[in-house]
Amino acid sequence: METYIENIVVYSAAILFCLLVVFFYLRRQKKNSQKVEEKILKAKLDGIYEPVSLHPVVDPNKCIQTGACISACPEKDILGIVNGKATTINASHCIGHGACFHACPTQAITLMIGTEKRGVELPHVNQNFETNVEGIFIAGELGGMGLIKNAVEQGRQAVENIVKGGRKHHDAMYDLVIIGAGPAGVSASLTAKKHKLNFLTLEQDTLGGTVFSFPRSKIVMTSPMELPLYGKLKLYETSKPELLELWKDVLKKNEIQVKENAKVESIVPEQGHFKIETLAGDSFTAKQVLLAIGRRGTPRKLGIPGEELEKVTYRLLEAENIADKDIVVVGGGDSAIESALLLAVQNRVILSYRNENFSRIKPKNQEKISAAIANGSVDVRFNTNILEISKDAVVIGSVGNPDEKQSVRNDLVFIFAGGELPTQFLMKVGITITKKFGEAVLKHE
Repeated sequence: METYIENIVVYSAAILFCLLVVFFYLRRQKKNSQKVEEKILKAKLDGIYEPVSLHPVVDPNKCIQTGACISACPEKDILGIVNGKATTINASHCIGHGACFHACPTQAITLMIGTEKRGVELPHVNQNFETNVEGIFIAGELGGMGLIKNAVEQGRQAVENIVKGGRKHHDAMYDLVIIGAGPAGVSASLTAKKHKLNFLTLEQDTLGGTVFSFPRSKIVMTSPMELPLYGKLKLYETSKPELLELWKDVLKKNEIQVKENAKVESIVPEQGHFKIETLAGDSFTAKQVLLAIGRRGTPRKLGIPGEELEKVTYRLLEAENIADKDIVVVGGGDSAIESALLLAVQNRVILSYRNENFSRIKPKNQEKISAAIANGSVDVRFNTNILEISKDAVVIGSVGNPDEKQSVRNDLVFIFAGGELPTQFLMKVGITITKKFGEAVLKHE
């Protein structure tokens, strides 16, 4: 009898313990869900809930709450768990690295471009990266993949697909002309060299493309990736100079030369191949063309008096060489914030932004600019725009009140108003541009 009672006590204690574990687990999960819901509400109020470009979408029927996607994401608060299912929080902060996609054990995540409400203009390409114009391919940022790792992979895949298509006889100067020497263009060039293609790489500026235009001290967030003819790169927080030096070294060892300062003006079909002409007047012919250019194309201008002055520029290269200047930075994106912070180290900086808050910047940049506002190192003026630029001053106006304006002393103006998709150039080539409203870019079959 005593043994029976002892067993009942033991089993009752075990059941009670299990119930307590489940109770505290569920309570903890509820608290965590509430925290995530609060973050989502804040994100909606701050205007950072809706995605801007590439972003993850979770299938709740497949999600089993492993949290692998959250752990894999190098950014902060992009994904969270609500009521046992993963969901997006600050979708506009997603930079499209795809780590969550690969980490999910149940394949519950799809990478999407655009939403039902907000479309993203992209050139039409098929699964082989070929456009509607046979023989012209697109890889990298222009096709929606802006992250370095993804752009490198697309550059490699695009050339691999070109090679798989077979080498047809032609009378052109080159098998392939690669336009753009950023991450996708460098990777494509190395892959073309690997397959012994007769190719040429053109770059409108300098090796690095969009990466070259980053401020010198900017950290290029990357992750391990395969670089053709080199192998695996174990990069996590690498500076722009380090990455550019690596590319230069790899290209030099493989005897690849990039023709810099060669902006392409036209691509015209001609006798079974393409004729490529540059702004400098050079002309080349190729059987196939790979566009590995950025989405921004030409920097967007403000269209105000004085914008043509030499003191006005649209990118920051060597912030450490600028000191004791009165500077105005225009813009509210990551490039504007990062540039203002770098310039503020040795200068007096005013940051003008037309909206009432920074709604689409990375969390780290938000923390840094908030600290800079608090300590007075950057004079941030929300709801303002630049009305006029003169040799030694700028006129700053209020967005809501046209009569409210102020002239401030100024030496330099940096404008980061984004860039315009090279739509006219693409349409002139014959490439179809469509607006993507929530379409899958990367999904599990």
